[in-house]
Amino acid sequence: MLTDEQKQFFDANGYVLVKGILTPAEAALYRDECHALASRLADIRGIEDPTWGSAGTRGVTQLRHCHDVQFQSAKLAQLMLDERITSCAADCIGSPNVQLHHSKMFIKPAEKGSPFPMHQDAPYFPHDNHSMIAAIIHFYAAPIEKGCIRVVPGSHKLGMLQHNGDGGWHLDPEDYAVEDATPCPADAGDVLFFSYLTIHGSGINTSDEARTTLLIQMRDPTDPPTIRTHESRGQGMMLRGIDPLCAARPAWEVEAPKGQTMGGQTMGGTMGGM
Repeated sequence: MLTDEQKQFFDANGYVLVKGILTPAEAALYRDECHALASRLADIRGIEDPTWGSAGTRGVTQLRHCHDVQFQSAKLAQLMLDERITSCAADCIGSPNVQLHHSKMFIKPAEKGSPFPMHQDAPYFPHDNHSMIAAIIHFYAAPIEKGCIRVVPGSHKLGMLQHNGDGGWHLDPEDYAVEDATPCPADAGDVLFFSYLTIHGSGINTSDEARTTLLIQMRDPTDPPTIRTHESRGQGMMLRGIDPLCAARPAWEVEAPKGQTMGGQTMGGTMGGM
């Protein structure tokens, strides 16, 4: 669980880096699992590169990813239920009940790992009460030269901002440059929690080692999606506690408000990133 000081920091800044949630040995185990998964996917599907067009580096930098890893690896599925992670998530969300929205694995290859322009995750999948958070689990150390996450402290208080949807759902780099944001360097085993309203992005991995992370997007199960978008078969899984609305129809089966039927449309890129 978060300390009182960490809770206050999250409330004020919209993010908190929790050190050493996983041991170095655990981080190494999950890192190997992620790289084995990436190799399997490359063998089956070929190499797919989800680098955002708006990053301006497509064809020069590279990225490897996988959505909904719980359907690909039992080890990673078990990690998503780890109480050390979900208890901190509950403190950030402000609810004892933590529900999965989706998961994503990202590998930024050595020397050419793709950046992410500054953005909020909220425009991709807005929710009425803005309870959505992300947890980024670091399996390698992520210093600045590896393209660590950068955030704009306190930006979660700005509400949902207008984004440019051309080549990736991002903010104007003239207003929000990656290099001007606050870096969040991390060690293997650290977990960064942040609100989906917190402006964040990351730079290029210029180091000689990959940067490997797992992102888990989570919410209060009583917080309804504002629009139906980015639905997946893994959505709604309880990671901690219970679903108080278990007798109700799942959110993806309920009709969206008139004029807000966006279905599964992807608004550019990889549905948020880091």
